[in-house]
Amino acid sequence: MNQQQLTDKEIMDDILSSQKFITDSYNTYSCECVNQQLRTDFLNILREEHNMQQAVFDQMKTRGWYCPPAAEQQKVSAAYTKFSNIQQSL
Repeated sequence: MNQQQLTDKEIMDDILSSQKFITDSYNTYSCECVNQQLRTDFLNILREEHNMQQAVFDQMKTRGWYCPPAAEQQKVSAAYTKFSNIQQSL
């Protein structure tokens, strides 16, 4: 039987993807929760999950496994202008 081993990078990729899915789910749960105590619990869990996601992201970035490009200043300025205009129109 030929069993293929996952590399550390593949494992970390999977963990990061899972954390993104988990934070999406807890965000939805907290937004749709009617019970305030349960909503608070979901938000606390969401914060913990974001912290774990950040730790994984930082490790991957340190190892050179996940290097998103820096945003171009022109795109940042355009996004800022767009959302500033939306905010002013509200």
